[in-house]
Amino acid sequence: MVKKPEVLALIPARGGSKGIPRKNIKLFAGFPLISYSIAAGRQAQSVTRVIVSTDDEEIAAEARRWGAETPFLRPPELAQDQTTDLPVFQHALRWLRENEGYTPDLVIQLRPTSPIRPRLCVDEAVALLRNHPDADSLRGVVPIGQNPYKMWRLQGKEEPMIPLLKLDGIAEPFNAPRQSLPPTYWQTGHIDVIRPRVILEGNSMSGRKILPYLIDPRYTVDIDTPFDWLRYEWLVRNADLDMVDPASKRRKLPAKISLVAMDFDGVLTDNLVYVDQDGSERVASSRGDSMGIRLVREALPINFVVISTETNPVVSARCRKLNLEVYQGVNDKPALLKQLLQERQVPAGEVVFIGNDVNDVGCFDLAAYAVAPADAEPEVRRRADLVLTRKGGKGAVREFCDLLLQNAGKILPTQEKK
Repeated sequence: MVKKPEVLALIPARGGSKGIPRKNIKLFAGFPLISYSIAAGRQAQSVTRVIVSTDDEEIAAEARRWGAETPFLRPPELAQDQTTDLPVFQHALRWLRENEGYTPDLVIQLRPTSPIRPRLCVDEAVALLRNHPDADSLRGVVPIGQNPYKMWRLQGKEEPMIPLLKLDGIAEPFNAPRQSLPPTYWQTGHIDVIRPRVILEGNSMSGRKILPYLIDPRYTVDIDTPFDWLRYEWLVRNADLDMVDPASKRRKLPAKISLVAMDFDGVLTDNLVYVDQDGSERVASSRGDSMGIRLVREALPINFVVISTETNPVVSARCRKLNLEVYQGVNDKPALLKQLLQERQVPAGEVVFIGNDVNDVGCFDLAAYAVAPADAEPEVRRRADLVLTRKGGKGAVREFCDLLLQNAGKILPTQEKK
């Protein structure tokens, strides 16, 4: 048998970020920034170890929570603003060799500041370098947005500009059509794959022969400023990219469920409110949801409860019709859910929560399983273990109730009585 190569994914994450304080563990689109790089390493079939190099105990603890190793803390002198990658990687490789007798065949750099990676990025990059044993390293690149042949150097505000680059055969490339200029590429922080000898013996993070790994420019992300943070969070939530995502690690539906807790607006309703000239409010809900709840109650020992921030009497009126226990006007849903579980001695591992908006996410963390309607807020869909195919107030709860019955082996009626 051919031994699988040892491929180490090393993630540098110092604690002293200035532009965005504590950025490596700050929540980015719902998850710690560092978790995206850890997920990229852990999901890759070719990677055998994922290690975070940090000088910070809190970052180390968060890294371990997401499945990375932290066998050492980086010395403070290697965690300064001007510290380059080379001494950080030399320290890690030497520490592993001296303390564990471990030397990988390849080492990957996964920078936390480039969290949006194509799903197959790591495995494809590793395979490409392995197929070229004469190459020293590989680096991710994207087509550059602005061609450098149209760039300038300034000698002073009142001095003539100097073209950044010259091009044989074209006297004035800065005046030439873009199509006539050579395509150029920008190195990204998505991935570098390097042979350890290049780092340890060649004192280089790349060596002389560097292969390109072409990345779709839609994934181009490098977070340095708070504005970058907001812009790229939008990209994660709205661009529908096939990216490595910590949210992909969904939990399984518990074998035993004692309680299904849910929001009201956006779950049992379509999240719209109809107001007449007198200020009276009406909502729309699905009769199919009420039938689903009834069928589950008749077949399974599962209780239902509604937890809503809404204070309007329409909530309690609809819940009375459905014979649902309801708590409304609740500003802190997780605190109430935790209190209910303690009072009723219901294990959190037997609880499902159905929610559609960001104030429900705290309950997702308390429950064993999180469910979102199809039209839930993007952040909620990303955090859910199950995103339903139906929308809130339009059969979402019925869809989940049918799933409960099917999983329990209960036969659903082929025709409901009119």
